[in-house]
Amino acid sequence: MDNENLRKELIQYFERPHTHALFANAVKNFPEKLMNEKPPNLPYNFWQMLEHIRISQWDMIDFIRNPDYKEMKWPADYWPGDNEKATAKMWNDAVKKFDKDLADLKKIIEDPKTDLFAPIPHGNGQTIFREALQIIDHASYHMGQLIVMRRMVGEW
Repeated sequence: MDNENLRKELIQYFERPHTHALFANAVKNFPEKLMNEKPPNLPYNFWQMLEHIRISQWDMIDFIRNPDYKEMKWPADYWPGDNEKATAKMWNDAVKKFDKDLADLKKIIEDPKTDLFAPIPHGNGQTIFREALQIIDHASYHMGQLIVMRRMVGEW
């Protein structure tokens, strides 16, 4: 497969995945009254899950494009604290940030000057291709969890 087709396949996977739900569908019409609720026997609430998905994606994209990238602390920097309470505005802002960051990643992937397989200069062997797959994998895993959480409270 040549690079142009590979780029198209990656973009298509972000826009029309065949094996998982779109992010937009997983977060659509979410009731504000449940944003800070934890479904039974889970250690995190809906807001924490949404923010974890967004923060993690942002971090991986920042790693790709930022030569001055600073590694975040796991897990503290990747999850909002239990005391942080989301509002509808915070939820909607997080969704918009996720979408903007994903649009930025798609521009990087679509750029014919981007070598998808070249090691990222400030990394230790990672490539943009590998990071893109990791973003797909991580987001789809947690979006599945988010959908199951919504089913648990009758909101799916």
